[in-house]
Amino acid sequence: MITDNLSSLDRYSGIHPALDLAIRWLAEHDLAGLPDGITEIDGRRVYVNVMEADLREAQGAVFEYHHLYADLQIDLTGSEYWAWTLTAQPTAPFDGQADCGFAAGPEQSSGLLGEGRFALFLPGEYHKPSCISPGCTHLRKAVVKIRMGE
Repeated sequence: MITDNLSSLDRYSGIHPALDLAIRWLAEHDLAGLPDGITEIDGRRVYVNVMEADLREAQGAVFEYHHLYADLQIDLTGSEYWAWTLTAQPTAPFDGQADCGFAAGPEQSSGLLGEGRFALFLPGEYHKPSCISPGCTHLRKAVVKIRMGE
């Protein structure tokens, strides 16, 4: 998991070629101007999903995880609370077609997005995005999906 300011995103170049592609694309495009839904950057290897989202209570919410994709989470309006953990137990079978699983466990790290910050959750990392933050229960966000696994 990496969290930082968007203005510093380019310092993470070199971690993975697909992440490099996403970083270059984000430097040249305005996410706020994208329509809701999926915009392909490099087919299904790198794409961005822009959405309106009602936020959920963090207490009792499950973590999600992916085997193939990293999630680069960026809030376009509003803010959200997120959490991360190393230790969680699956709550249902992993859906390979959707590359998504859900698990329960203790929060070990957390923070707030919005105001130019991002969070990058790598494949295999348990993360809990889209939770209510102080004064915010709804937002518009972009999730850049970056295929890093095989």
